[in-house]
Amino acid sequence: MAAVYFDNNATTPLDPQVFEAMLPYLRECYGNPSSPHQFGHRAKVAVETAREQVAALLDCPADRLVFTSCGTEGNNTAILSAVLADPARKRVVTSAVEHHCVLRRLEYLRDHQGVEVVFLPVDGQGQLDLTALAEAVTADTALVSLMGANNETGVLWPIAEIARLVRSRGALFHCDAVQVVGKEPLSLKNLPVDYLTLSAHKFHGPKGVGALFVGRGAPLTPLLLGGMQESGRRAGTHNVAGIVGCGQAAELARSFLAVGGQGHLAQLRDHLEEGILAAVDNAVIHGRAGPRIANTISLGLGGAPQEILLAELDDRDFAVSTTSACQSTSAAPSHVLSAMGLPEQYLRSTLRLSLSRMNTLEEVEAFLTVFPTVAAEARRLGRAAST
Repeated sequence: MAAVYFDNNATTPLDPQVFEAMLPYLRECYGNPSSPHQFGHRAKVAVETAREQVAALLDCPADRLVFTSCGTEGNNTAILSAVLADPARKRVVTSAVEHHCVLRRLEYLRDHQGVEVVFLPVDGQGQLDLTALAEAVTADTALVSLMGANNETGVLWPIAEIARLVRSRGALFHCDAVQVVGKEPLSLKNLPVDYLTLSAHKFHGPKGVGALFVGRGAPLTPLLLGGMQESGRRAGTHNVAGIVGCGQAAELARSFLAVGGQGHLAQLRDHLEEGILAAVDNAVIHGRAGPRIANTISLGLGGAPQEILLAELDDRDFAVSTTSACQSTSAAPSHVLSAMGLPEQYLRSTLRLSLSRMNTLEEVEAFLTVFPTVAAEARRLGRAAST
């Protein structure tokens, strides 16, 4: 069997149909969409077709979408737009478990711009207290920025309920939906979200392209200034091939969800979880008690150092991770698991296994065959290192 990839929350393999859709725009259709000739027109049509494809996945008007380079750019644009819109509102509410691109931007605004930032806690299952959220959104709150699903645990939050709560209190609402789009059905038609971000490489599209949904009436301050691309909302020459790939990936994701593909993915995840729990003593699944996206397992193995687990699995051709890929080089324990108040034994002994529609039952069974041995060996080496 070829090497098995269970790290799809970090990035997904490019779907072959996406690759084929992109190829013409890397070869013969190389025009700049802003150019006034046939080469430019062909590229512009491709960009607008992709915009329609992404809009169909989100069930929103195409003109509300701004193409970006990634989720980080979209998140930063949304946060800065909301904070700059009304100088009288200097308060932002977020959570302690957001992606670091949100946390670092808000910490910068707090430390350098005098913005008050409220970091809401989560419980042991990674869930948010909506009563605490309601109390935190005061009259001077400019923005509430909360993710749709956590990138480490897969825990889902009730975005529709949160959006209505925030709207009723007069604040703007930004949802980092990078881990939701393409994995769970999502309709923005009647959802009072002001900003929502996505990244194509999380649902079998190319890296280097994402999109930001901006609701009607929501303020937008461009992060990048220059030309009038994206109707003046985001300067810079379009990444046409990447945008075409994003559109094709969105179309494929929409088809996957239309036939209940996320249900099949959840069954595969559950089979993997149940096999691990049956074969490995003292294994736990973080966040399992509540709603989660269909593909993610946060697996705690007390006494098994995660760096040993990663190395042993990699030697056996299984790719998994511990935390966000963006934080994989950090020696600090996961800020998500720490915020959940998990015991110390799990902070450095947790793996993230994240599947995609390209994974198979055969791969899951292969993992279950080797993992009990890997877990036992990691615990033995962990004990030896601590003596």
